[in-house]
Amino acid sequence: MDRYKVVILWSEGDQAYLAEMPELPGCMADDATQEQALQIVRETAHLWMQTAQEIGRPIPAPDTSEFMLRAG
Repeated sequence: MDRYKVVILWSEGDQAYLAEMPELPGCMADDATQEQALQIVRETAHLWMQTAQEIGRPIPAPDTSEFMLRAG
């Protein structure tokens, strides 16, 4: 699970941090803190993968390329 990228952004409209694992479509979470958003999206990813296995959907491999996100 730690090999999957997590993108965390602040949402003014939601007044919360949004965390997403881009390789796992729809795997997102939000919370008032970055730490909580990260923890929740990791839990969500675990459930995402468990559900994918149960219904026979392939689980994408983690993207191993490196990237850096800079807020402007």
